[in-house]
Amino acid sequence: MSAVATGVRLALRSIMPVGAATLAQCLVSATVLAAPASDVPSTRELEQVVVTAPRMTAPLLVVTDPKQPRQPLPAHDGADYLKAIPGFSVIRKGGTDGDPVFRGMAASRVNLLIDGQQVLGGCGMRMDPPTAYVFPEAYDRVVVIKGPQTVLQGPGNSAASVSFERSVKRFSEPGAVGTGSVLGGSFGRTDLVGDLRLGTPDVYGQLTGTRAESDDYTDGNGNEVHSRYLRWSGNAALGWTPDERTRLELSGALSDGEAAYADRAMDGVKFARDNVGLRFERQLAGTHLQGIEAQAYYNYVDHVMDNYSLREFAPSMTMPFRSVSNPDRETTGGRFTADLAFGERISATVGVDLQENRHTLRSTMNETLMPYEAMGRAEDGRFRNAGVFGELTLAAGASGRVITGLRIDDWYAKDSREMLRVGMTSVPNPTADEERNATLFGGFGRYERDLAAGPFTVFAGLGHVERFPDYWELLSAGKETASGLSAFNARPEKTTQLDTGLLYESSRVAFSVSAFYSEVQDYILIQSNYPKGMRRTTITRNVDASTWGGEADGVYALLPSLKLTGTLAYTRGRNETDAAPLAQMPPLEARLGFEFTQAKWSAGALLRAVAAQDRYVVNQGNIVGQDLGPTAGFTVLSLNGGWRPRTGVLLTAGVDNLFDRAYAEHLSRGGAMVSGYVQTTQVNEPGRTLWLKLNLAY
Repeated sequence: MSAVATGVRLALRSIMPVGAATLAQCLVSATVLAAPASDVPSTRELEQVVVTAPRMTAPLLVVTDPKQPRQPLPAHDGADYLKAIPGFSVIRKGGTDGDPVFRGMAASRVNLLIDGQQVLGGCGMRMDPPTAYVFPEAYDRVVVIKGPQTVLQGPGNSAASVSFERSVKRFSEPGAVGTGSVLGGSFGRTDLVGDLRLGTPDVYGQLTGTRAESDDYTDGNGNEVHSRYLRWSGNAALGWTPDERTRLELSGALSDGEAAYADRAMDGVKFARDNVGLRFERQLAGTHLQGIEAQAYYNYVDHVMDNYSLREFAPSMTMPFRSVSNPDRETTGGRFTADLAFGERISATVGVDLQENRHTLRSTMNETLMPYEAMGRAEDGRFRNAGVFGELTLAAGASGRVITGLRIDDWYAKDSREMLRVGMTSVPNPTADEERNATLFGGFGRYERDLAAGPFTVFAGLGHVERFPDYWELLSAGKETASGLSAFNARPEKTTQLDTGLLYESSRVAFSVSAFYSEVQDYILIQSNYPKGMRRTTITRNVDASTWGGEADGVYALLPSLKLTGTLAYTRGRNETDAAPLAQMPPLEARLGFEFTQAKWSAGALLRAVAAQDRYVVNQGNIVGQDLGPTAGFTVLSLNGGWRPRTGVLLTAGVDNLFDRAYAEHLSRGGAMVSGYVQTTQVNEPGRTLWLKLNLAY
């Protein structure tokens, strides 16, 4: 760990409890003892007590509250939380830390921000994707923008952008606000979350703690899956709000844990994250300059994986001894934006952002004789991006809007690997110390129009994104090309996409439909088991591809106390270069639910039906996973109920996969041979799961 990271950890520990579990317990206890809140917002007629499918509330925009209970019960990470949103899938590896996929696009094609900051994992095989460091209930809202229809959320968001955000409201008088939750479920599942905010009109402080753990779950066949985990996080913030228009905040975070994986020969035994951030916001009353925001942050991820701590050690040909791998990544970044207005009809946001990261690795094939802690770290790559962007909204008539944006990014990457592992030997890296620079462009234009006095909104937008290959595509997951030993020269992707759709909302009915068509030039395809002479390897390829599909969601209040919900999502892709299906595409999925709600009681059901997928190409996919073959369809029924005994208290319970169905998602990693466990073709989903959750607010 660098000196900066060490300093960050020591500083944070001075203002945080030793363990996030202690913090969360204290916060939950405080909310239990508190008086009932009088200002807890009431639910609207179309909202759900237990969320089963968040709706699109504006063109290509989904906003949801991660503090609300939801079904199916998500793992305590960002990816599993997102899977309830139509269009999202999760590539399962175990009980937690899956990779999110939107419309068949994974990894850096879905740009992720945590409170405005970019967090990058360390594991070269995606054991810790960025969402592994997200504890959703520690945030106030999750914002999803579909497609390349914004330039404000960082570079490369060709599929979607996702932002986990906190809401900070200035205290009008000295006081405190607290929320907390306790969850218990099957397979030893326990979650504990607490959030306490206290302050005066001038200053405020916030402490948030989470702790989540689970034993191995059992699939519908009664077989245990190597999937247990334990995770904790602690967040602290100190802010200055001298008036309603100004905020200066210093924040920090610590998290760690361990997780067992059913898809590989190693488990994650350390997921340490250190973070510090500084943010300034100022609303102005100028003729044109309406506000400014500046942000700087530092993230350090220290990840350890081994083949013996969380499983019975079993020697193999590739790992005959106790083996350890310890990658880390240091990320620094910043951002500045200004909000502008030109009369009542034109508004704009312009800004710049910068992010750079450095990745190192140390490992040992014999921890007993050569402990990894005694080894020096070797840098294998570094990346930097500087971007300038602007987004403008123009009122077009009384009910129309034109939203457009442009972004220019300057990318830099360096291959720091001196040697490459080829089979069981090491050879000199042909691209050692090579550097790459690229200037990439992105932009979009969208027209929105409200019809019939507002109940209907129609929209259509065209977007273009040029995405630089990420660390995994250049250096790790796809190490080679078909003709060379290094993939460092893989070309950037160029995505052009049309998005269109409509929304409708009234007091009893709401629905939306969104559709897209995308063409991708130089799509970065990862192909495993590729023959090269006497060996087989994983390579990076650039191909041309196209995808199309869409999502639909709706809710209908049959009675004030009874409503029906439904969603539909479909994506289809084609590898135009190979004249074959594009790999890692999710099948057609539908959800149908109902909810009965009275003043204090609620009951609901969710039926999820997923079609078979027979469009696949074995051994092709992305940096997260490759197609394994066809998958059968399945249907799963889940039930839930809720009780609100008083304002600020909500008790919910549910059963997921009521009939204990044995199934695996099409987008899943292959099951590995783990001693003491039954090996399956794919990592099967959990069987029948019971859960009980208590939410508190003060």
